[in-house]
Amino acid sequence: MKKKTSIIAFILLVITFGFRVNHTPEFPTPKGWPLPQYDFRKNPLDSKKIELGRMLFYDPILSRDSSISCTSCHSQYSAFTHVDHALSHGIDGKIGTRNSPALMNLAWGKSFMWDGAINHLDMQALAPISNTLEMDDNIKNVVFKLQRSAIYSTLFYTAFGVKKIQGAHVLKSLSQFMLTLVSSNSKYDKMKQGAIKFTEAEHRGYLLFQNHCSSCHKEPLFSNYQFENNGLHLDDSLLDIGRMRVTQHAVDSLKFKVPTLRNIEFTSPYMHDGRFQTLNQVLNHYIKGIMPSSTLSGILKNGINLSPNEKADVVAFLLTLSDKEFVFNPQFSYPKSSFQKNLKQAD
Repeated sequence: MKKKTSIIAFILLVITFGFRVNHTPEFPTPKGWPLPQYDFRKNPLDSKKIELGRMLFYDPILSRDSSISCTSCHSQYSAFTHVDHALSHGIDGKIGTRNSPALMNLAWGKSFMWDGAINHLDMQALAPISNTLEMDDNIKNVVFKLQRSAIYSTLFYTAFGVKKIQGAHVLKSLSQFMLTLVSSNSKYDKMKQGAIKFTEAEHRGYLLFQNHCSSCHKEPLFSNYQFENNGLHLDDSLLDIGRMRVTQHAVDSLKFKVPTLRNIEFTSPYMHDGRFQTLNQVLNHYIKGIMPSSTLSGILKNGINLSPNEKADVVAFLLTLSDKEFVFNPQFSYPKSSFQKNLKQAD
């Protein structure tokens, strides 16, 4: 029966995917944006690899007991982060040490994770897979499980032309899917294109943003991809020293990667430890909550002075960075193809 089911699953895949007749999509670099950092020459986008990566992203097979998937901490409807708790949750109900970063526009990233511990997108998935508080597995065992799956064996053969799956195939497939997570169609983007105009409050907020925030949250990606100390008080329970944990240099103490502000409406809670629930709390921190230290970002040494009305205007502008087409794009959602429904039957 298992052999017959596997044959049926293979036929379904052939009908759905064909034999390596791949479509190579163009990477959608938005007009006016800088060139991506990712080297597509070493991993050219491929429709079958993208779809395989999407399937892996949503499959808990990547975790030790098949209970945790990438989407457990990176839900599409919250711009690929989580929203119901400050710190990420992993296998066996364990609590992580940081808030999961939102996933979007990753092709422009130079390093990944809050402390920049990973310097290439193709390696990024290794961190959560091997972390004992997250997926608690290893890439060798993940490959073993995938190789045992009739459907995955066929998918990897269709995408890569190999009968023996390797860890690099898994990681590059995940990268391919994550590279497609481009968010560039917010109200802000339409304003920049001249298609619409901001309201008066949004315009005032935009000017305030440019004056006070844009050096770290640089347009159009709304991050400078650097590491900054933004004056947060050290959490005594976490004792997270940020970038210094990676570099071992005191100059990097309490520095964390500057997150993008795109889709910030959907990505609460905020900061590396999820300490703030609202944008108003975030702005209050910059107005009156900054903790002085030797590594504090220079532009924050005098704080940011905003009146209540100005805070409201800044929030109005930040909401123009919401891209609902991105958040609800079916191409990024759980794959519901026929082969996915037969996955457990084929194993």
